[in-house]
Amino acid sequence: MTIKTANLGFPRIGKHRELKFALESYWADRSDAGVLLDVGKRLRAQNWALQKEKGIDIIPSNDFSFYDHVLDTTVMVGAIPSAYGWKGGPVALDTYFAMARGSTGDAAHADCGHKHHHGHGVPALEMTKWFDTNYHYMVPEIGPDQFFALTANRPLDAFIEAKTLGIHTRPVILGPVTFLKLAKGTEEGFAPISLLERLLPVYARVLAELSAAGADWVQIDEPCLVLDLSGEEQAALKHAYRALHELVPNLKIMLATYFGNIGDNLPTALALPVSGLHVDLVRAPQQIDALLKTSPDLTLSLGIIDGRNIWRADLAAILKKIEPLVQRFGADRLQIAPSCSLLHVPIDLDLETGLDEELTSWLAFATQKLDELSALGSPGGAYQVIAAASQAVASRAASPRVHDLKVRQRVAAIDETMMTRSSGFAERTSLQERKLCLPLFPTTTIGSFPQTSNVRKSRSAFAKGTISEADYDAFLKKETEAAIRWQEEIGLDVLVHGEFERNDMVQYFGEQLSGFAFTQHAWVQSYGSRYVRPPIIFGDVSRPKPMTVEWWRYAQSLTDKPVKGMLTGPVTILNWSFVRDDLSRADVSRQIALAIRDEVIDLEKAGAAMIQIDEAALREGLPLRKADWKTYLDWAVESFRLCASGVSDETQIHTHMCYSEFNQIIDAIAAMDADVISIETSRSKMELLEAFRSYKYPNEIGPGVYDIHSPRVPEVAEMTELLTLARKRLTDGQLWINPDCGLKTRKWEEVRPALVNMVAAARQLRNAAPPTRA
Repeated sequence: MTIKTANLGFPRIGKHRELKFALESYWADRSDAGVLLDVGKRLRAQNWALQKEKGIDIIPSNDFSFYDHVLDTTVMVGAIPSAYGWKGGPVALDTYFAMARGSTGDAAHADCGHKHHHGHGVPALEMTKWFDTNYHYMVPEIGPDQFFALTANRPLDAFIEAKTLGIHTRPVILGPVTFLKLAKGTEEGFAPISLLERLLPVYARVLAELSAAGADWVQIDEPCLVLDLSGEEQAALKHAYRALHELVPNLKIMLATYFGNIGDNLPTALALPVSGLHVDLVRAPQQIDALLKTSPDLTLSLGIIDGRNIWRADLAAILKKIEPLVQRFGADRLQIAPSCSLLHVPIDLDLETGLDEELTSWLAFATQKLDELSALGSPGGAYQVIAAASQAVASRAASPRVHDLKVRQRVAAIDETMMTRSSGFAERTSLQERKLCLPLFPTTTIGSFPQTSNVRKSRSAFAKGTISEADYDAFLKKETEAAIRWQEEIGLDVLVHGEFERNDMVQYFGEQLSGFAFTQHAWVQSYGSRYVRPPIIFGDVSRPKPMTVEWWRYAQSLTDKPVKGMLTGPVTILNWSFVRDDLSRADVSRQIALAIRDEVIDLEKAGAAMIQIDEAALREGLPLRKADWKTYLDWAVESFRLCASGVSDETQIHTHMCYSEFNQIIDAIAAMDADVISIETSRSKMELLEAFRSYKYPNEIGPGVYDIHSPRVPEVAEMTELLTLARKRLTDGQLWINPDCGLKTRKWEEVRPALVNMVAAARQLRNAAPPTRA
């Protein structure tokens, strides 16, 4: 039995992060567009050659992006807000990056092709998480007056580029319905999906030009099919694909879904005039039974290799799982593929020379997943590969490194009293106010300060052994003291130590917890040139010793102002890690929560009056189907409360959350019962606060007053305007003033003036408000 193998997408960043360095060089004016474009061309060629070498039958093109594939689609169809100065025709590279990162120049000249502009610039588009992954996309902004036009056929360019290298590819395009569903309406009540009819001619032209160039198949991604769809959205899918089929009848469409179960949308998907349907059988294996009950006259692409996790596949079990589909439809009507694009996993396990042999045998990164696909496509000739996979899976299941009886017993003993503060918020807040004596509109930051080249070089030198631990410790103390002194100087009310000792908000903790493993080169893209190396949770989790207490104690010794203890919460650690797949995510989260609880209690014993437990990723773990939300939110909130509730009423618990549309989960946010929550609101111009106003959220809130993902420095007036909007939604006593997120990725020359302006904005508010926090 031989089945065709297909890939849905490959990581863009390069084995050695070539894309990151090329982008940052271009943005810093150290190289020109030609150099950047050449790096992109070289990476695409390498990816195509690798997939061909691995024997993949169907290789994707147009899966590469210089920043984000949703932004690429936005630019391709001409949905460019007027603020970016585009006047039609091809879109300049710097207009593209202005949409992604904001611009420090004059919006009216953003499309002139020059990087050096003058004026106040324009902010970036909003950014949010791609479904329930840790990848960010740029949110298209579409209003009723939007008209679409093909600015450049990028899918065609990529197809021809691969063709000249002797590789016939299947172009990848984000589907029109998912694109419009992900877009943000620029006017209240306006649904971008209503403009589908205007958008379809652009898609038809893209497909027609691909067909004329020799493409026989195209992969159109419609992951919206795994969401709860309205009748209007289901009708939009039917209309879109009927229209595209009529306009370009000779091009075969592989309709790709991923990240979940098509479920009640399956009849809609099967009714579309497409030639193929891709289903995610890793996240939703129950779809096998649903498909066996149908008789689709199309090619089924089976997503059977996990595109979102790094565990070696049990190839024998997979073959057994898909056997009913092979018998029902025949091998010639099937393709086997990853569950989704391999964008979400690291590129090559062979780069990891620091992992021990046993752990390495349990893993598979993107390159190894191609090998797994090849073996499954021709299992008769891959007996040894399949047997080795079975042996590795059995080894992992039996390893004593994975199981810790004490951790299991501690989780089993969790009770309600461990998840509840001694008193309600009203009583706690009065005690905290007396202890902390903060002014109205207290100012603070989210935690991290810029990780300068000196910080990174020193960390690298220490890791390589070229400087001693004592010298590294002295360097970190010097950086910490400078940060404390500067915060005092500009007048921040609540200080942070800057986190110079931390490589990453998750990795730093994972390195000190049992059950975690770390890589050297396993980078995955979070957004743009921002890559992360997620920890690997392979076993039961516990905290051998305190992790942050000494750094907090040192920072607090330098100042009379309160310094926050800074921790990452259990759900964020879980959601930003590659998590073991042999235990429920809820149980893994509870294990981590108990470890963080121990740290919170130790910080309080050391004297910390404020402890921030960041749950930046709580919402991103929300299941895609609403019916599954309650189960997730129950254990996620339980995990936060478990780590936060072991302290006295006087200790103020903060949390920070990113990219959160709070309206639908405000009950869960309130149930977390943090004394202060800071959130990202500047890009939405405080719109996210509506949920807190309508809910009458009683606790305190720090709505971010400037977007840290952009290099631009907002003026005092801009922040004051945002705070004025916030005051319409919150009482003055609830309001804290802080940036949107941590400042690790920014430069000091951006951070210093921005925070000075933020403090000035707070003072303006205090001067105009009654002198009370009530």
